[in-house]
Amino acid sequence: MKLQAWLGATALVLGATGCATGQPCDPRPTAAPHTDDGCRFRNLPNADALPSKDAWTIWSRFFTAKKEGTVPVDPIPVRPLTRAQLDALDPAANHVVRLGHSSHLLKLRGRYWLIDPVFSERASPLQWVGPKRFHAPPLTLDQLPAIEGLILSHDHYDHLDTATIEALRERVQRYFVPLGVGARLQEMGVAPQRIEEFDWWQRSKHGDVEITAAPAQHFSGRTLWDRDRTLWASWVLQSGGQRLFYSGDSGYFPGFKQIGERLGGFDIALMENGAYDAYWPSVHMTPEETLKAFKDLKAKLLYVVHNSTFDLAFHTWRDPLDRVSDLALRDGVALATPEIGEVLTIGQPRSNVLWWKNLR
Repeated sequence: MKLQAWLGATALVLGATGCATGQPCDPRPTAAPHTDDGCRFRNLPNADALPSKDAWTIWSRFFTAKKEGTVPVDPIPVRPLTRAQLDALDPAANHVVRLGHSSHLLKLRGRYWLIDPVFSERASPLQWVGPKRFHAPPLTLDQLPAIEGLILSHDHYDHLDTATIEALRERVQRYFVPLGVGARLQEMGVAPQRIEEFDWWQRSKHGDVEITAAPAQHFSGRTLWDRDRTLWASWVLQSGGQRLFYSGDSGYFPGFKQIGERLGGFDIALMENGAYDAYWPSVHMTPEETLKAFKDLKAKLLYVVHNSTFDLAFHTWRDPLDRVSDLALRDGVALATPEIGEVLTIGQPRSNVLWWKNLR
């Protein structure tokens, strides 16, 4: 294998698995389950969770297996956005703007929020190797307005991007993150007084937006030595009379029903749908599991994320969208598959377009 290919695979291992430097244990009491050492977080008990293959088997496959159709041949459509367009959006409504992968810009009753923003060229600790974007963001970092709140689901490189955080650190009023992720942000120059850490089920309010962290079934880490030293989470946002759910990264687990029972009444659910594989069956959801989790949540609109930007698995880039759209049509589920840069106004009627159908 050529050196560049080897380095690319190594960066993929570090980036896609999340496997910064090792950090000391944070022994603060928490309701989130820990392993016996009191340092590493773990998922809720789930007797149906299937084990992943061992690390050697997974990474050997990344080095040797041939991928087909995982990167689009045709350009991914992007709707460029301007500040004038953003500022013209109704300040009395709640809007969701797809930036790519799991990154979203929200305009919640006139104030701007970000979810898992990644503006870098690659989802990797290095910007010359690792998974490369299929498309540019619909606007640049410089075009972003002042950000009221920034929410992170966990610390993997395709969700927590150092260059993006460093560029925005003086323009974000407050950061909302799972336990332990605050230390990551401080390493990137974010002032500690701007960071609020959450355990699962903890709730806070910022302005007129209520924020709640909820469980997810995943893992964390940014090197080979710090796995599960920080928590991962899904999130619930309430703005005005509307409620938004964001799954973050998660395998399917009974927690979705629990979230629906405790926090439900969701107008929209941004649900992970991509980077799944039989080698790691319990940390990402197949489209069938995404639909099942959505039904558990009892939400009104299924909005699928975690696809169409990075090559992080072995399925084709179209597979998540093809399968989830077929399932939603079969079951009569309201589906949103917005183009990159498209604005969705929560609660407003829209026509969903299967934009990828004629692309290779």
